[in-house]
Order: sequence, then C-alpha cells, then structure tokens
Amino acid sequence: MTGSELLLAASVDAVAGDPRWLPHPVRAMGAVIAWCDENVRKLCRHSYALRTCGLLLALGLPLCVFALSRGAVTWVESIAWWFGSLLSIALGWTTLAGRDLWDHVQEVRKLLEQNDLSGARHAVSRIVGRDTERLSEEEVVRATIETTAESTSDGVIAPLFYLVVGGAPLALAYKAVSTLDSMIGHKDERHIDFGWASARLDDVANWIPARLSAVLILLAAGLVVGRSSLVRTGWHVLRRDGGRHPSPNSGWPEAAMAGSLGIQLGGTNYYDGVPTDRPVIGTGIRRLVLNDLTIASRIMIVACLLGVILAVGTAWLV
Repeated sequence: MTGSELLLAASVDAVAGDPRWLPHPVRAMGAVIAWCDENVRKLCRHSYALRTCGLLLALGLPLCVFALSRGAVTWVESIAWWFGSLLSIALGWTTLAGRDLWDHVQEVRKLLEQNDLSGARHAVSRIVGRDTERLSEEEVVRATIETTAESTSDGVIAPLFYLVVGGAPLALAYKAVSTLDSMIGHKDERHIDFGWASARLDDVANWIPARLSAVLILLAAGLVVGRSSLVRTGWHVLRRDGGRHPSPNSGWPEAAMAGSLGIQLGGTNYYDGVPTDRPVIGTGIRRLVLNDLTIASRIMIVACLLGVILAVGTAWLV
C-alpha cells in the first residue's frame, strides 16, 4: 500500500468513521465467528475437539480474509490500476477505528458534563466488556480512559502497522484476529478451550503495535500536556507497569497513558457480577476527574496523528 493510499484511507476514516448503514468486513467476520461459536458445539463435546476446532478457526478465518481481499485487489487492478487503488483505500479505511473511538469517548464525556451518569454508564457499556450498571463517575472515567489507551493500539496503530507491512489484505487479516479474540478469546467456561488459539494469536499480532502505541502515547502526551515531568513519569510507569496487566499487550498503552496523566488505572472490575482484581497501573494519588478524560482523548488523537505520519512516511520510504 502506497503512502498516498494510506493517507487517504486514514483521512476517510477521520471524516466518515464507520457508517452503520454501510456493509463492513468486520461485521461479516463477526457473523462467521458467531455462527461457528454456536454450531461447532453440536459436533464437538470434549476439550480436545474444541481446542482443535478453535485452532482451525483462528488460523483459517484470517487466512481466508487475506486470500479473498488480496484476490479482489489483484483482480480489480487487472481492470484498471486506479480501480485497484480505490479498492485498497476503501478496504484500508474499514480497518481503522479512530473516528469511532473519538465519537464514543466524546459521547461519554458530554454525558458526564451534563451530570447524566446513567447515560454515561450506558454509553461506556458499548466500548467496554465489564459491568457498567453501578459504576461511579470516577469508575466511568477510568473505564473510558483504559479503553481509549487500549483501542488507540488495536483500533488505529496496529491496523496502520499492518497496512504498511502488507497492505489492506494483511490489515484485514489482523482485524479478523482481533475480532476472534474479542468474541471468543475469553477464559470463561464457554470459551476457555474453543477460544484459546484466538487469544494466543491476538497476543502475537499485537506485540509490536502495543509497544509502538505506548511510545506514541508518551510523545503525544508531551505535545498535549506540555510538562516534561509528566512525560518522564510516563516513561517510568511504562517501564515499571507495562507488563503488569493480565494481557501481555494491553498494559503498555495503559501504563503510558496513566503515567503521562499522573493517574492510576486498573483495580477491581465486575464481569457478569463476578469481581476481577487487576494490578494497579500508575502512580496517581488523587481521584480521577472528568478533565482526565478530556486530556486522554486529546492524547489519543495526537498519538493517532503521529501514527499516521509515521506509517505514511515509512510507506513512502520503502
């Protein structure tokens, strides 16, 4: 994918986001995963069989997505090079989620500004997996900042990384991996066997992007906050706490964000009414406030812009 195509794809995402009326590859992937999750259990009863089927799905879906999208681009390019370029831009656009992330975060922020805690809880429930019905305002802010940091990585920086490495087909294959993990890569009783391969593959796919995202968040914080002391704290927290998260990748962007803002993330979350304790990330000694969410969203935007600049520059050079 050329630098110009990548820049156009990112620009379309920034302007249009993800219109719900437009067919989207990720929704199609989700439908396939949901069908498999429901029907494979009719044939597979034992742990070994579920793990085998889960491995086949984890490898097969991304490979199929890559092959189909690569074949489509190649076929369209044979008709006209500019037609193939347009298809690459369109497919690349579907892998980026920067505008959607921004819109969701701003919705939560505006509802909190209006003192509509119930509405904010409902809004944040659309972007996090934890229970949100009883969250306090501080917990809503924490949940939103955590998903802002994590989604900066897997919703923007990781797709940009794979767009540079292998164009739209590889970025779409990454989205298949990410969607598999989000839908079945859980350690609950239903998915512990069927989703294990999806979870491990997602860990591998996000290893480099997560660490790259952490660095970009630190750089963005320096531009947004303008206080070198907080940036140094961010680097210290990143090195100390980046590996404390249960996920081998999610802790890195979260630690960079927590350190840059001088706050603490992590702690106790509830999933289906069951408490889950996660290590605390950061060195904050104060309560989170709405302004932390405002600054975090600005850091996210600048980090994404830096990611686009880096990706476009790299694509033009190679």
